[in-house]
Amino acid sequence: QVQLVESGGGLVQAGGSLRLSCAASRRAFTYYNWGWFRQAPGKEREFVAGIGSPGGPTYYADSVKGRFTISRDNAKTTVYLQMNSLNAEDTAAYYCARATISGARRPSEYELWGQGTQVTVSS
Repeated sequence: QVQLVESGGGLVQAGGSLRLSCAASRRAFTYYNWGWFRQAPGKEREFVAGIGSPGGPTYYADSVKGRFTISRDNAKTTVYLQMNSLNAEDTAAYYCARATISGARRPSEYELWGQGTQVTVSS
């Protein structure tokens, strides 16, 4: 069974950067599309970024466009989310997930989820 393990979250000051990683446990990683979501307390899970197979295209939520970059390393079966210019509104638990269709943006369009990693931005 495929497992996803996120890492890289933590506490950062506003304006800072973090890089999240999502390691998958199967070689079939290459053929799937992947995405990142986030969920703040009391809010719905929201789409952040997605990436197609084997290396693109990439697409983003308007709220992170120009600040966040999603990428993948198929040899390492890992998806990354580079987050720059962080602000307090980016504080949330971040989840990676495997998409069922290209260009997926809705949680219902993803079939496999990691356990999440917390990102907290102090202002």
